[in-house]
Amino acid sequence: MTPTIGVFDSGFGGLTVLRALIHRLPQAQFAFLGDTARLPYGSKSRRTIARYAAESAQFLVSEQGAEFLVIACNTASALALDAIQDAVSVPVLGVIEPGASAARAASRTGDVLVIATDATVQSHAYSAACRARGLRALEKACPLLVPLVEEGWVNHSVTAEVIRIYLAELTQDAAAAGLNPDVLVLGCTHYPLLRPLFEAAVPPGVRVIDSAQAAAQAAVQAINGQLEADAATTPAATTEIRCFATDSVEKFERLGSRFLGQPVGKVQLVDLGG
Repeated sequence: MTPTIGVFDSGFGGLTVLRALIHRLPQAQFAFLGDTARLPYGSKSRRTIARYAAESAQFLVSEQGAEFLVIACNTASALALDAIQDAVSVPVLGVIEPGASAARAASRTGDVLVIATDATVQSHAYSAACRARGLRALEKACPLLVPLVEEGWVNHSVTAEVIRIYLAELTQDAAAAGLNPDVLVLGCTHYPLLRPLFEAAVPPGVRVIDSAQAAAQAAVQAINGQLEADAATTPAATTEIRCFATDSVEKFERLGSRFLGQPVGKVQLVDLGG
């Protein structure tokens, strides 16, 4: 069994999720779509985000034969997961629920910190997912981090200082709220590239949870481990990856390799409409 897994993001940050999926499911075929013509989703209305996300999902299922979808976009996962599930007939997994589940498994105190983009924080989707699991979550928007990652400053002292300031503010807010957090959830698909900086900056005893890794692990479990079993018997497996973008193909090819950890290859331009 070698299913095609569709992975969708509004840009190319979701390639960190694809990277984690490839590591766990090396025999799968992957189709990745970055809706780069219509980003950022965070500045759009919920209705518009739902329409964009549903169109992207339909492209991956109808035209690329995806049998399982991973929504590697926190904004779409927060605001459009129901619309995506209604638009396609295949299983759909977002990144927020797996991130919250990983936080639940890692936390002893029941208090967690979440950092994300403005749109994701404003949706309070992580807070709701954590609350459903008996956790108290404190969320913070960190708008400077995405442009720093896209500039390539993933090991820069400026980025480290920005992270230190954000975490100091968040830790202070947690103390004021009477929380004792022992988990930090990276609630944006750009942030895994900064994980070493986060791990160096968090207070002692705080564990960093990468929602991209959590989503990939949840996808493996949803496919019942079949591909993991196949991979164990066929070590010479070759992963097939097809990448699509709705605009900025050259930028996608240039920056995408940072997120994927390998060349993304030739990115195909697709038109999903306005």
